[in-house]
Amino acid sequence: MPENKNVFFSLLSGAAAWRRRATTRLVHRAWRRVQNAGAVTAERPGLLRFGRIGWGTRLAFPQGTVFGEPWIHLGACCIIGEQVTLTVGLAPADLDYGPDPVIRIGDGVVIGRDSHIVALAPIVIGDKVYCGPNVYVTSTNHSYEDPDQAIGEQWPHAAPVEIGAGSWLGVDSVVLPGARLGRNVVVAAGSVVRGEVPDHAVVAGAPARIVRRWAPDTGWQPPLRTPGPAAPGPSAPGPSASGPSASGPDSVPPEQRLDLPGLETPTAT
Repeated sequence: MPENKNVFFSLLSGAAAWRRRATTRLVHRAWRRVQNAGAVTAERPGLLRFGRIGWGTRLAFPQGTVFGEPWIHLGACCIIGEQVTLTVGLAPADLDYGPDPVIRIGDGVVIGRDSHIVALAPIVIGDKVYCGPNVYVTSTNHSYEDPDQAIGEQWPHAAPVEIGAGSWLGVDSVVLPGARLGRNVVVAAGSVVRGEVPDHAVVAGAPARIVRRWAPDTGWQPPLRTPGPAAPGPSAPGPSASGPSASGPDSVPPEQRLDLPGLETPTAT
């Protein structure tokens, strides 16, 4: 093939590649704008009318199934991931669940994408609880007492659920009706939790059992295999320890932190 034809086809190929890259960038930019516009906050609740949504809380777009929101109270500075289900009741319906919230989520809670919180009896999630993706928390469960009726048509059992402040729920974990988790509980990935779990315990398995626990007089038992990492301070060595990118909580502006003990909620002007 003559050299001029090679140059011509190279130019065509380069132009096509440039168009593909440009189209990809445009699609990504457009999607980011849609995500920002569709996110739900206290200032921009959209069609959702929560009983309470605290300052700094954000529900990522696209949201999952949400209904019964007048009985859902969300604390301040929460992060609700994409496609998270938040429902009170068994189906969207014009029902009155009383004067008190049915789902109550504290401050600084993180709920990973594709998680589900489904309530018929009250669910209380304490401050700074972190949930990985695809976590399922429910206060209702199927009943099957009547052998002649379809299980899905029998009225379900319901029992309150409480998850203590500072706890961590791993990916794919399930919390069943009646569960009461103490403070700073770790639920291992894939675990199914029922019953009571004391403070500072690690549970794993289906059904979940305590595999490690902390007490003031003995520390962690069984002992930790490796010590926990220390969080670097603002002057810790790093890529740019002397500059604004130094790691550590003190280097993060207060308005960007989930840990906001000294930050006051802005007052209306």
